[in-house]
Formats: sequence, structure tokens, C-alpha cells
Amino acid sequence: MEKSWCPTKIHIIGSVGSGKTTLARELSSKLNVPFFELDNIVWKRFGNGDIRRSPEERNAHLNNIIKLDAWIIEGVHHEWVLDSFQNADLIIFLDTDYLKRTVRIIKRFILQKIGVEKANYKPTIKMFRKMFEWNAYFENISKSKILKVLMPFQDKLLLIKDRVELEKYLLYRKKEIEGDVHDKNK
Repeated sequence: MEKSWCPTKIHIIGSVGSGKTTLARELSSKLNVPFFELDNIVWKRFGNGDIRRSPEERNAHLNNIIKLDAWIIEGVHHEWVLDSFQNADLIIFLDTDYLKRTVRIIKRFILQKIGVEKANYKPTIKMFRKMFEWNAYFENISKSKILKVLMPFQDKLLLIKDRVELEKYLLYRKKEIEGDVHDKNK
């Protein structure tokens, strides 16, 4: 079987506003691999409001996705997704700059309020404030916890600050598989 230059089971993790969903959509389109938002695994979405799944139902839903031949999973959740990390070919940790995430949160809220961008939730002022809280919580608390959870997966972890680093990695992987990268130890 021919080795693929690009992974087909990808877990993307990062803060609100880090670019997880955008990256997942782009990779999904490029690789023809379905993508799943962890928030939509946690929540059952209804027009009149969302209902949180039980941990058992949520975990079963995630496990059904992980059993697929190819997937991209994205979200900030890290405490209950160990199976996804274990089964991923590649884990992308988007460590986007705090200020950049803050600007994206503001831009997203405006675009959602004027109806240009779709939201899985109602874009209220309360939700807008929550995004800032989650962004700060990620920066000050969650990031270090996530990095500890990901320590056993260093061989498939890609920590990136921006899209340029990801493009360089994918190009390197393609050349490596095609035999265009020389072993530095030789």
C-alpha cells in the first residue's frame, strides 16, 4: 500500500478564535475528509436551543467518529478526548497569539450579528463576553494542561502559531514520503 504524504486522522486543538474550525474546513475540503466539531459532539443542536449530551452519549458519539477510516476533529476540549488523540495520525495544536484570537472573537461576533457568518449558538452579548473569558482561561490555565495531556503524543504533535508553519510542515511531510528529504544523520 502506498504511503500517504498527508494524515487522514487529524485532531485540531486550540482556543476559541485560534482558527480551528477554519483550518478543519480547509483540510476537509483539500483532503476530502469529513470534519467534526467537538462542540457538536457535546451538544445536540435544535432550533429552539441546545441540549447537552450525557458523558456516555457524548463519548459514544466521539467513538463512532474515531472508528471511521478518515476524520478531522476540532475543538478546545481535552479532558475526555484521549481516544481521539490516541487514534489521530496528527495532532495540531494551534497556539495562535492571544491578541490575534481576541481580534478574531470581535470580528466573528460582528459577522454573526449581521448574518454573514453562521453560528452554532445565538450570538448574544452574554456569549460574546464568555468568548473573552474562555480565551483568557485558555491562555492562563488550559494551555499548560493541554500540553501536559499531549506529552505522550510528541511524535505526532504539531505545535504551530500560524498557517505558514502548517504549510511548511505539510510540504516537508510530502517531500519526506516522496524521498526528497535527506536523513540528517547520514
